[in-house]
Parts: sequence; C-alpha cells; structure tokens
Amino acid sequence: MIMLDPRLHAFRPDLADLRLRGRIEADRFSAGDLLQIVDPIASIRREPRFDAIQTTQALQGETVRVFERREGWAWVQLENDGYVGYVSEESLARPAGAPTHRVRVPLSYSYPGPDHKAQPAALLPMNAAVNVLNIGEKYAELAGGRYAIAGHLAPLGDNAPDFVAVAERYLGMPYSWGGKTALGLDCSGLVQTALNAAGIACPRDSDMQEQLGAALPTDRLDALRRGDLVFWNGHVGIMTSADQLLHANGHFMQVTREPLATAVARIASAYGKMTAIRRIQ
Repeated sequence: MIMLDPRLHAFRPDLADLRLRGRIEADRFSAGDLLQIVDPIASIRREPRFDAIQTTQALQGETVRVFERREGWAWVQLENDGYVGYVSEESLARPAGAPTHRVRVPLSYSYPGPDHKAQPAALLPMNAAVNVLNIGEKYAELAGGRYAIAGHLAPLGDNAPDFVAVAERYLGMPYSWGGKTALGLDCSGLVQTALNAAGIACPRDSDMQEQLGAALPTDRLDALRRGDLVFWNGHVGIMTSADQLLHANGHFMQVTREPLATAVARIASAYGKMTAIRRIQ
C-alpha cells in the first residue's frame, strides 16, 4: 500500500474514498455523500465512540463527505481542510441552503426570535457559517427560524484584515485537545481559526501548517515580526510582536502570551528545539 496520511485520506481495509482507487487496496470504494454540519460544534473523533479522542471539530455550515453511516456514527472527510474522522450522525443533515454569512466574533448566541432577552437557542463559534434570509439593524433571520445578532455576522468573503488580531481575542481561553473554538482549542486550532477568519486556507495540524508561507532561519530570532508562525515538534505559536508569542498550550492550559525567549527555554524540555519559522505572506 502506498503510504498516505490517514488524517487527510479516507481509507480502511474494508472501505476507501473512490478518489484513491488505483493508489491503495480496499474491499470497496465509495464516492461519498455530501452533507452539512448542523450542530454549532461537532466533535470529529478518531474512532466511532463518544469516549474516543477528539482529533478536530467541524463547525455549523461546513460540508463533509460521508463515506459510511453505521450505528449512529458517520465516517467523514471535512471539505474545508480534508480532515478524516468520525462524527455523530445527529450532527449531519442534507444541505438546506448555501451559507451566506459567517460568525466573526469568538462566540455568539442564536435565539428563537428577534429578542436577545429570550432563552438562547444555540451558541455559535467564530467561523460557523449560517444562511441569512433577512438582516436588519440588530437581528438577522436565519434559515430554520432562528435569529442571530447582525453585528456578529459578516458576509462570506468579508474577511478579517489581521489574523493576529483575531488570535489575540482568544487570550485566556481554555486549552482543549482537538478544539478550535473559544470554548477550548489547541495550538494548531488557534492558528487555523485565526487564518480562516482572515480568509487564508490553513491545514489542521501543526506539522501540516509548517508548510505555510515562507521559511525563515531559526537562528535569526532578531528578525521576527508580528504574524510569524513559530514551530516545534508538535507545537505552534503566533508572534504578536518581535518578541511576544501567543499560543494555546498545555503548560498553562489556556491561550497565553509570553516572551518568546521564555517559551523557547521551557518548551525545549518537552518538545526540543524550534523546528521552523514561517512568514505568512
């Protein structure tokens, strides 16, 4: 079998993505079925069990390619970043309409009516996509009958101008493996969320993100500037200035900002030396 990354290619001995025919062996192949995430946040897991490791999350409005549905679980590949895993079938539905807007703030409620005093219906994370039917000065009517705060939405394509400023809004948010929302996120989830909000495509894991932008020498820390990505084996952070690093980390169990020199010294004991610096163009 050709060595393919199972995080980005859907294949098992019994079933594989039809697009991989001729590259790998499997009992059968499937073209998959395109469905939409309808929960605000859906955990993507390594195995079809609720106690299995969460590898990433899918957000409302995302399209996924479903290769198998069995016993309440779906084996899927996210169309956004290509990640493969298992999601609860309850999080999926046929697309009810193309999303028109995305959530542009870290978290925002939707409501059963145009009234922010009503009991919230759902909590929407940044980059969740919604279908807006009508938008007024304060409220936006969504497909399905719910309402959102109009000022918390942006039309698709209306991107944040500064991905670092987006990331800074998550300062103090809790660390959570596989997360990418203000309720909890990991190091690469923070980077992907911020870049996606700025309209920049970004893969999910830090080793994949290490191919973004242009490489800079790791021995020239004096040349760093705001927006540079700094990598270790299994970790990534964002420079918010020439010497300050913002990162979701398991040491503090939250998103923190600290002097890069301090982080380099501490991280060396767990992850080793810095492996790369990439500048987003």
